[in-house]
Formats: sequence, C-alpha cells, structure tokens
Amino acid sequence: MFNSAEIPHRGKKTALAVAFGLLSAGLLGSTATAASLEEIKDKGVIRIAVANEIPYGFIDPNGEAKGAGPEVAQHLVEELGIDEIEWVTTNFGSLIPGLQADRFDMVAAEMAILPQRCEQVVYSEPNSSYGEGLLVAADNPNDIHSYEDFVDSDYTVAIMAGADQLEMLQALGVDESRMLTISNNADAISTVSTGRADAYAATGLTAAELAKRSDKVELAEDFVDPVINDVTIRSWGGFTFSKDSEDLRDAINEALATFKETDTWSDILSSHGFTDVDQSESNAKTTAELCADTDGPF
Repeated sequence: MFNSAEIPHRGKKTALAVAFGLLSAGLLGSTATAASLEEIKDKGVIRIAVANEIPYGFIDPNGEAKGAGPEVAQHLVEELGIDEIEWVTTNFGSLIPGLQADRFDMVAAEMAILPQRCEQVVYSEPNSSYGEGLLVAADNPNDIHSYEDFVDSDYTVAIMAGADQLEMLQALGVDESRMLTISNNADAISTVSTGRADAYAATGLTAAELAKRSDKVELAEDFVDPVINDVTIRSWGGFTFSKDSEDLRDAINEALATFKETDTWSDILSSHGFTDVDQSESNAKTTAELCADTDGPF
C-alpha cells in the first residue's frame, strides 16, 4: 500500500521515483479483476498470502504455513470444498497492492481492520484481537515503556512499512523525523540492537516473538497501551480480499462464524499466544463497525 507519509524526509523527486518503481512492479495503478469463488472452486486452488510475521501468518522452515491466520484459513478453505492452497509470501506493505493486482486471492496475515484499508479491500469478520508492544535493547537502557515516551524525547522509534503504528504515533504527536521505517519485522532486531532506533513499535505478540530470537533485545516490560482521544488502542485482525471478491469473502465469513464456536479455533489461537481476552475481544466489534469508525482514535 503506497503512502507518501511512509517515506519521511525525502524530496519530491525521490518520492516520485519510488512511486514509479511501484508502478513498474505492478504495485500501483489500475487493479486487476480477481477470480470469483466459482472460478476458484473450479480450479481447486486458492492463492493465500502471508507476510512472514510470527504469530499471525508465516511459513515455517519445513515450508508449512503456520500462524493464527493460515491455520484458521486452512479449515475455512476446506469447508468451502477447495482442495489446494498456494501460499504466497510478501512484505506486509505489499499485501493490499498484491490483492489489487490479483497476485493472490486472499490474505491471511491478521491485518488490522482500519477504515482507510476498508476503502481499498474488503475484510472478513474479525478472526482475532490483539494489543500493542515495544521491542527495546536488552535491559531497556532508555527506560521506554509506551508509545507516548516518544512524544517529548529525542528517541527514535522504528515501524514497519504499511503498519498502522504509523498512524498511532502520528496521532500521539510523535515527530516523523524520529520515525524510522523498515520493510520487515526481521530487521527490527538489528535496528534496535545496533541503536539505529531506540525501540520498535509493533503489536505485543510480534514484539514478544522477536524478543525470543536474540538476547540483544527484549520486550518492554510494564508496557502501557497507547490511549488516543481517550480510547485505549486495540486491533482486530481479519482475512482480506480484493474489492470484487465479495462472494469469496461472504463464503469465508459463513465458515468462520461456525468455526469460531469450536474448541479447534480457540486451540489454534491459544497455541500462538492469543490470550482468552484476545479471543473474547475478537467478537466485541464487527467489521462494519470498524470500517465505519472514520472518527476513531486515529
């Protein structure tokens, strides 16, 4: 999803060059027509994208699709009578452009349902809910415990291109000169451990998973969830589809509503760190409410 705000402190010429590069790669411009549910069933294959982000959606070392999104998606697709899934991995920021360019039929990355995204794609009902977190250097030398800590300080915070932490930090008043955009979650460890950024803003589950991979970083303890316009921030993740794939979305929704009532659904989310609160909160809002919340906290 191209957004000039995600290219801070670059001149117009550079921004246009980036835009042209995206156009050349087929990531901007006119949208392609997505396959219908009937066409997908006829082929017996559905293409589903993930952003290789643990625990939401990733491909493990054995080539198996894992995470809250893919493992639930496998049950839903089977329920629709589709025999095979072709998994596609891409950067998070390329998920929406990929749907629009018909590079895949569905995204299983637990992408947060936000009004600005609802203008570009259609979502299933929420499959999950999750809060925020921070990855910091070992021993948290700057004593950072919230997104608000970046408002009146000289600290730099890293964010992933295309992620909604950008809007959160902007809404809190963090100067964009102190935001560093990276393309992959995997880059967060070196970015923070080498001091390029003082912290990495991500969901709590993502930050916790990254902290397990290196003793040079850790999850910020006593983290305080951001409060924007008197609203404590929580995200709701769903499956994502092209604007002209409403028939596929509707079929997935029907299967999801039934599957969320099973122990299997709960076991999948629990196995990836989603708490009982996360699971119950996934039913607290509908996609229609989340998409319509244009006057929301950010």
